[in-house]
Amino acid sequence: MIKAVFSALLVLVAVTSTFGKYIPKTGKRIPQTLSRGWGDQLIWAQTYEEALYWSRSRNKPLMVLFHLEDCPHSQALKKVFSENNEIQKTLDEKFIVLNLMYETTDKHLSPDGQYVPRIIFVDPTMTVRADITGRYANRMYAYEPGDIKLLSSNMAKALKLLKSEL
Repeated sequence: MIKAVFSALLVLVAVTSTFGKYIPKTGKRIPQTLSRGWGDQLIWAQTYEEALYWSRSRNKPLMVLFHLEDCPHSQALKKVFSENNEIQKTLDEKFIVLNLMYETTDKHLSPDGQYVPRIIFVDPTMTVRADITGRYANRMYAYEPGDIKLLSSNMAKALKLLKSEL
């Protein structure tokens, strides 16, 4: 009896864990260390230059995510970001993604200062979309865990601008 209950519980746990995370159409991918926990099933660019090349050649917008491993704000956003299936799916199918723990030499990626977490969108023409902002006036590209719907909306805006301007 105990073995049967234990077996049923084990099967239940296995089944529910498969429904929890986004799995790409091409099947489960081997987690990349480049994700740093922000979305292990996503294909992350290694450098800003590589991300720009992929964005241009695949005609997809680039989302650059600046963060720090020891920043509590980055950690809180990472948890919500990585667990949001809608965002993970959209990023996988329609964006080039790059996460950086250091600043680049391109000053366009820090139009209002260098802070974390910060999310900037770049279109395939290599134009930084300074018009796609978060909800804060003093940190225009900052997002908090409660801003995940705004981030999703801004991702849709980046896609819409891609179609209308290119």
